[in-house]
Amino acid sequence: MAKYIAQIIVLGAQAVGRAFTKALRQEIAASQEAARRAGGGKQGDKSAESNLRTGMTLEEAKQILNVDDPKNVEAIIKNYEHLFQVNERSNGGSFYIQSKVFRAKERLDHEIKAQQPRQPKQETAEATEEEPQSRARQRR
Repeated sequence: MAKYIAQIIVLGAQAVGRAFTKALRQEIAASQEAARRAGGGKQGDKSAESNLRTGMTLEEAKQILNVDDPKNVEAIIKNYEHLFQVNERSNGGSFYIQSKVFRAKERLDHEIKAQQPRQPKQETAEATEEEPQSRARQRR
């Protein structure tokens, strides 16, 4: 009897292990495919990160706000404000659609921010210069 129970446990563990490895392989393949579609490399990683953070892809966000170019900030704002007001609950709109509109704008904002060149901050350089002096004063 104990032999059969041990065999059932071993077979169950093997089945769970196979299912887990199969799911892990599928997840890795899907992740690589998403990064490839997003442009690969660092840009793909940033795009995938934004997709996860906002819960929607750039293409979906452009479709929701009816925008072709994510750099066209005026069109994004105009369409966002219109769709957000139209779907206001007090006007009989849908909170779900309003949430989708908000997330779409958020996703496009992430894309715009990611495409802007980063400027070095002078304040941080000044702060790091002042920091050793304050430590030296604390030691005295």
